[in-house]
Amino acid sequence: MSVPLLIVDDSGFARKQVIRALPKDWDVEISQAGNGVEALEQIEQGKGEVVLLDLTMPVMDGYGVLEAIRARDLPAVVIVISGDIQPEAEARVMRLGALAFVKKPLNSAQLNQILSDFGIYSV
Repeated sequence: MSVPLLIVDDSGFARKQVIRALPKDWDVEISQAGNGVEALEQIEQGKGEVVLLDLTMPVMDGYGVLEAIRARDLPAVVIVISGDIQPEAEARVMRLGALAFVKKPLNSAQLNQILSDFGIYSV
């Protein structure tokens, strides 16, 4: 059964990079969102059991998405992928419920390891 995967980034180029970094044999149904409001709508529609989330976006940023997921008790596992390498950013997203924090540029081996470590993807 396909895993509903939502990739959230305001950059279409960045979303394509994330798609290319995913395990090639992972059975996923990919949806995309360009901001946090779109992301929450898709999560509520069941399109984001696993969410790969950028932090810096217009309309609603990644922090707002994490806060809303927690407040609404939405069924989403979130991995943050961000260029914000400040230790405070990583600590904040982890407090808000993110499973992991991956720094941009995305390393596919690192992403695959995180997916595997948390039982989201298995070889």
